[in-house]
Formats: sequence, C-alpha cells, structure tokens
Amino acid sequence: MFDVRNLNVAYGQSQVLHGINMTIAPGEIVAVVGRNGMGKSTLMKSLIGTMPTRSGQVTIDGTDITKLPSHTRVAKGLAYVPQGRQIFGTMTVRENIETGLVVTGKSEVPDEIYSLFPILWEFNKRRGGNLSGGQQQQLAIARALASDPKILLLDEPTEGIQPSIIKDIGRAISYLRGLKEMAIVLVEQYLDFAQELGDHLVVMDRGSIVYSCDKTNIDEGALKRALAI
Repeated sequence: MFDVRNLNVAYGQSQVLHGINMTIAPGEIVAVVGRNGMGKSTLMKSLIGTMPTRSGQVTIDGTDITKLPSHTRVAKGLAYVPQGRQIFGTMTVRENIETGLVVTGKSEVPDEIYSLFPILWEFNKRRGGNLSGGQQQQLAIARALASDPKILLLDEPTEGIQPSIIKDIGRAISYLRGLKEMAIVLVEQYLDFAQELGDHLVVMDRGSIVYSCDKTNIDEGALKRALAI
C-alpha cells in the first residue's frame, strides 16, 4: 500500500535523509526509533509533504505522490499526527475532529472514532485547549482518522503523556492494525512501546536507516548497537 524508494531530503545544501526505503502493507505497523536529531521527524514531514524531496519516490497504492502538496496527499489517503499534537485550541473537540472530515465529504463524525476514544465523546463540546496533554493527543489522532486514511503517520504519540493514556493510545493503535485496512508508520521515543506495537522495527541514525528487522527476528545486540551509534 505505501512504498518509499530511495528518499533523499535536504535543508538547502545540507542533505538530511539519505536513501530511505520502506514498504508497508495494510494492517502493518512500521516503528521508527533512534536518538533525537537523527531524522525521524524529518522523515515524517517529508512523507506528508511539508518538506520537499530532493530525489526518490513515495507511492500510495501505486500512485506517485512525491511531488504533490500536503492537502492532496491527505486526499489520496495519507494522514499525519505531528509531534506536539497541534490541535486547534479555541475550537471544540467536535470541531477539531470535523476538520478531518473535509476530504471525505462527510459531515458527521463516525461513531467508531468516539468508540476508540470515549473521553472525546464526553468532552466533545469542550475547547481543545482545555484538554490535558494526553486528551489532546487522542484528539489529534481522532482528527487524522476522520479523513479515513489508508496510511497513518504518528510522530511520537507518547511524548509527554501520562502512562494511563499511553496504554489507551496503544490499544487504539493495536485495534486499527487489527482491522487490516490501514498501514501505520510510528515514530516513537520509547523502545518498549515501539517493540510492542511494531511489526517491523527501523532504527535511524544521522538520516539513514542503520538497522531494520521484523518483530519476530530482532537481534537485541544488533539493535542496541544501532541505537548507540
């Protein structure tokens, strides 16, 4: 469903992503880990189109989206939950989620979204800025899901979140994988969380993939060495 081939990205003359390759099928989660500043969030921004690609190709269901603007990528089936959530603080929970409906032509928030995150139904008339950090993260994921995506990009969804909400987010991600309709790219700072959810684990260092392995074949020694580079 989602194919990234030899992706190279640069800030001006400084190249920051080097030949990234990644293929993800429906119902599969690829977890991307690595130290801070190693290019994980840059990868996500390049996939959603807020950073231009120097070379390489990104496709969804065989359709090349490499040169498309972000809003068109969303219409093609890509959804992005950025690091730091970036919800609309003055809008209600319902209004935030409804912004994700624009590309679908729907006007009503699907019940399934509230089933995933019941607290959002309870607080649907509350302003987003009045929610806790964990509730805002759930709202950001719900807004992305409202666009009915084929591929969901999650950039550090557990950052600054209390443990109970991390468990809720983990359960929601596992449920989405179980539907086998969506491919998920998860950038995560907590290795345990990444290993628990990821079907495939990728380690990034200085803009390159330095270790890649299926969940069932992880070499713990090689993984620790890659994370320590």
